[in-house]
Amino acid sequence: MDEPTRVAAPAHAPDAARLGNPSFVWRFGQERRLALIERFAPLDGRRVLDLGCGLGEYVRAAERRGARALGSDIAVQRLREARRRGAAAQPPSAAGYFAAAGETLPLRDGVLDLIVLNEVIEHVADDGATLREIARVLAPGGVCILYAPNRLYPFETHGIYVRNRYVFGNIPLVNWLPRAIRNRLVPHARAYRHGDWQRLVRGTPLEIVEHTYVYPGFDNVVARAPRLGRVLRRVCYWAEGNALRRFGLSHFVVLRRPVGHAA
Repeated sequence: MDEPTRVAAPAHAPDAARLGNPSFVWRFGQERRLALIERFAPLDGRRVLDLGCGLGEYVRAAERRGARALGSDIAVQRLREARRRGAAAQPPSAAGYFAAAGETLPLRDGVLDLIVLNEVIEHVADDGATLREIARVLAPGGVCILYAPNRLYPFETHGIYVRNRYVFGNIPLVNWLPRAIRNRLVPHARAYRHGDWQRLVRGTPLEIVEHTYVYPGFDNVVARAPRLGRVLRRVCYWAEGNALRRFGLSHFVVLRRPVGHAA
């Protein structure tokens, strides 16, 4: 049975629930994710949008690798901070930022080579409409790369609502509950099953060219307990190479708009 395509956080929900926490600093986990993106979409000289860019860490990293980078977000305060951090960078960032929802991007058809959604699509109001909009603004041959929560990961990382009280943290086994119960506890963010991506791209010109799973960077664990963190990385990154990948933190999905497909 299909997942619902809409999410609705309570009106009083904190930003951490409604929008997820952005990347505040650039560490091993972010560098690893960007390296995986570059395996499928080289950044140098490309027109890149980080959709749901938060504080702009991935925008500036793409720019450092030669991309013509843009960032969009619906949280205006986060965009202000992204611009401030860019101005303070050495050298200062020339990336552009704009406020927009994923379903209505203020861009012309076919103007982008790469769109990145790093743990963002689970928060948009309508994930299907967002993918249709992405297909519209991608150039022929353009690529969209998504990281998105995995329903089989043993922890729910967005926190839960218990009697209208938001409880932040990594909550075990929530994603393994029946869908109706899971969605009552987590009305503010989706978690995706393996087959959801075929359903979501149906009716769009996008095609799936890669679909796998990644485990966390464990940066906080390494900072507190380096030996334990290194062991966790070694074991989990080994698991990414076998059937245990299906229990990873996030889906890694590469979508492409085929060359020659009519708009």
